Amino acid sequence: MLIDPRQRLAQLFESAVSAADPNRAIRAYLPRPPKGRTIVVGAGKAASQMAAAFENVWDGPFEGTVIARHGPTAPCQRIHVVQAAHPEPDEAGLHGAAHLLNLVRNLTKDDLVIALISGGGSALLPAPPRGFVLQDEVILNRALLRSGAPIAAMNIVRAHFSQIKSGRLAAAAYPAQVISLIVSDIPGDNPAFVASGPTVPQIYTAADALDVIRDYRIELPEPIMAEIKASNAPDYRSDAFKNNTVHVIASSALSLESAAATARGFGLDVHILSDSIEGEAKDIGLMHAALAREIALKNRPFKKPVVILSGGETTVDMRDGVNGKGGRNSEFMLSFALAIDGIAGITALAADTDGIDGSELNAGVYGHHETAARLRQLGLNGREFLSNHDAYSAFERIGDLFVTGPTGTNVNDFRAILVE
Repeated sequence: MLIDPRQRLAQLFESAVSAADPNRAIRAYLPRPPKGRTIVVGAGKAASQMAAAFENVWDGPFEGTVIARHGPTAPCQRIHVVQAAHPEPDEAGLHGAAHLLNLVRNLTKDDLVIALISGGGSALLPAPPRGFVLQDEVILNRALLRSGAPIAAMNIVRAHFSQIKSGRLAAAAYPAQVISLIVSDIPGDNPAFVASGPTVPQIYTAADALDVIRDYRIELPEPIMAEIKASNAPDYRSDAFKNNTVHVIASSALSLESAAATARGFGLDVHILSDSIEGEAKDIGLMHAALAREIALKNRPFKKPVVILSGGETTVDMRDGVNGKGGRNSEFMLSFALAIDGIAGITALAADTDGIDGSELNAGVYGHHETAARLRQLGLNGREFLSNHDAYSAFERIGDLFVTGPTGTNVNDFRAILVE
């Protein structure tokens, strides 16, 4: 039906990313310049792009620092951009987090703090509790990432092992006004979970963090466990947060709606399953494949031709000790492709809206009914790649990587399935 289904899917991704562009959203949420100082702080994969967008529209004096991941950044004239490691924290992030805390201390009620927060900020803002060092936060982060726990659950734990997360940065700025502008990568868009909420306190307690550790069988050294058990995150009802305002300016829901509108412009029927799907990537791949097969073979529950969209954040449980190349979107797609093997007319794209799937250089991958067959033609077994968490290598061999480079935003996973 379509000359190039992959091109159409790429256009849907571009539409989703464009809808999350900070330049389109920040202006609407900024107040008038205050009587006192304006301090800009921020962290996340979109930090430099958000900072550059702020500089373009703010009419008044300001100063500030944001922390972004290593790699290309948007040029800023006055806001200092610190680059740190993601997904594993490093010394640059440690010093950057300490600098942000120092920036907002000793402010007055006439001052204003603009917090530019996006996904990825948890790793970029390491600030272990007193008596602990960076390596302790690295150990915690590794254990969380390998556990397969959803991002919200991981950030409940992170919030109880930090001097900056769960509203502590905003509390340090009191009595200044704090306005948080948030690009959400969290299913459900709870702002307290984005970057573990440096300016937004959680309602969850140390007991909730311990429940997460138990439920996901996360093994941590005893000193870290003791610290989490004894931790006291800021109370969200505290006066320290009475001058705070929070805006989610970009999210998966908004991006999926934009992609859906683009698909309708192509003359296609389109359905959004959900913007907050979570679970093991390979299992979510099987669920999407079952739906695609039902449409392709029985023309239900949706009639062909149709585009199916979904978002959220899947996970990959790495506790089996196997560590290949690839991210959650690549693993999702390999599972999906194996399950639609030989069923013609199905093409799909799964990608991370930040442009980086896991630790590799691709945003995601394409999959279709010939993926498994093309691997077999090369003498390769797709299920071996899947069991080895090495989906990137499989798609690299058949030339189906989807590469965009960093996009400057981050609103979670994007999945689009076209059934012709």
